[in-house]
Amino acid sequence: MTRRMTNAAVEGFFAALELSNPEPEGELDWSSPFTLLVAVVLSAQATDVGVNKATRRLFPIADTPQKMLALGEEGVRDCIKTIGLFNAKAKNVIALSAKLIEEHGGEVPRDRADLEALPGVGRKTANVVLNIAFGEPTIAVDTHLFRLANRTGMASGKTPLAVEQALLKRVPAHYMQHVHHWLILHGRYICKARKPECWRCVARAFCNYPDKTPSVS
Repeated sequence: MTRRMTNAAVEGFFAALELSNPEPEGELDWSSPFTLLVAVVLSAQATDVGVNKATRRLFPIADTPQKMLALGEEGVRDCIKTIGLFNAKAKNVIALSAKLIEEHGGEVPRDRADLEALPGVGRKTANVVLNIAFGEPTIAVDTHLFRLANRTGMASGKTPLAVEQALLKRVPAHYMQHVHHWLILHGRYICKARKPECWRCVARAFCNYPDKTPSVS
């Protein structure tokens, strides 16, 4: 197991990421809390590129819960059939749209419990929506972030929830707003699963991963 990062190293790690990318952004296309919620629900076991391709058909005709219900499950399914699990996802999108109208006046709630009560929405999805749409200091632990937190020694844990809770304790408050994006993007493009590109890592000096990969000639 990778040696635990010191608090000073955690600070240095995020200072380096901030310097490299002061205003990180996610890669899903969205224009409102509702379209963000739908995009994140669709992104389960799918790439952001694939989801964006599907929502470029879906959102122009259904960017509110009311329009989504009017489109219907078959219509949603036809728009998103290029992504995995599209049948179940279409069903969830219609069901969550109905629940938003019935229980929240057609608005996406700014409350974790209410979000997690929506069909197809778990803790990770709720965290993404709370962070990106509402600016809450939450951290959504996906596979990239889970790997990076354990590999670097920043926050070890055997489950996504354990890693999330460890990060919430370790990350300095002044970095919390962008932690979600910084770590996911870093894990996706630099700290990769099979071949981490350590020679490109701006925070390499603060990482405790012992087997640094060599530079590509």
